[in-house]
Amino acid sequence: MLTKGRGPMRVLLVLMWLLHWLPLPLLGRIGEGLGRVLYSLMSARRHVALTNLRLCFPELSDAERCALARRHFQAYARSMLERGILWWSSEARLRRLIRVEPALPLQAIHAGPTILLCPHFVSLDVAGIAVSLCTSGCSIYARQSSPVFDRALRRGRSRFWPVQLFARDAGVKPILRAMRAGLPFFMLPDMDFGGRDALFTPFFGVRAATLTAPARIAAMTGARLIPVTATMLPDYQGWRVQFHPAWDDYPGTDLVAATVRMNRFIEAQVLRTPAEYFWAHRRFKTRPTGEASVYGKGVDVLHAARRAHKAPPPVGAPGLRPH
Repeated sequence: MLTKGRGPMRVLLVLMWLLHWLPLPLLGRIGEGLGRVLYSLMSARRHVALTNLRLCFPELSDAERCALARRHFQAYARSMLERGILWWSSEARLRRLIRVEPALPLQAIHAGPTILLCPHFVSLDVAGIAVSLCTSGCSIYARQSSPVFDRALRRGRSRFWPVQLFARDAGVKPILRAMRAGLPFFMLPDMDFGGRDALFTPFFGVRAATLTAPARIAAMTGARLIPVTATMLPDYQGWRVQFHPAWDDYPGTDLVAATVRMNRFIEAQVLRTPAEYFWAHRRFKTRPTGEASVYGKGVDVLHAARRAHKAPPPVGAPGLRPH
């Protein structure tokens, strides 16, 4: 007998497995259709996404932000179905669909401790697979509420070279041990986990609780930091995984400057493919003392958060139009 909740999750995984046999153009269109439905049904997540977009892109009209949020839901739903390809397709198919630009910097990775900094774009799992096709690594992941899905996720992310996945509540010590053993740390740096080990630094001009862990871990281990981004190729051709140049003089001696530098980099990448950033996450959930939640119904989010702090303008934001 299946315990309560496991049956539906198994059905979902079977559906994902069946769909992964489809050509990517067909699977992508199915995912986008699902995303249109979810945009209509998931009012709470739609509210979060629209609030984030109002805060980050006040120069856009309401209609433009709604269109961008709708495309985000389409991209996110598509990425969820495409995980079936990442988890069960052959290595040959994955190598055809994943375009790595430039090649994975294996020489730099093997030369010493390395942090692969991967912002939360919907295709971030593609970047993880691109790394695991060529080398081992380690990462922190959020344990899923469903044991069935949690097991599938862990297997999917470690199906090629061995990958050490540590639960977030395990702390930083397992990561440090793995890095000192020669494993690159695949790090997702841009979610709001509260005020602990975070600084309020501008993200698109809004103060956001930003993790200081990338800078602190780099300082403790002497690691080089190499940013990596994963985005969708046009016309359902697959995905682009880009390894950016390693950052010089990082983290330096100024923790605030290092954290601001990270946010600036993420802003610049978001402006390239704005619909693919993870807008449905409550990025501004944690507020400085005295500031109200920006996600409450009826909150004037533009004046409650953006105008509360005269932060430097975000890189390239003026004139942005969804594309």
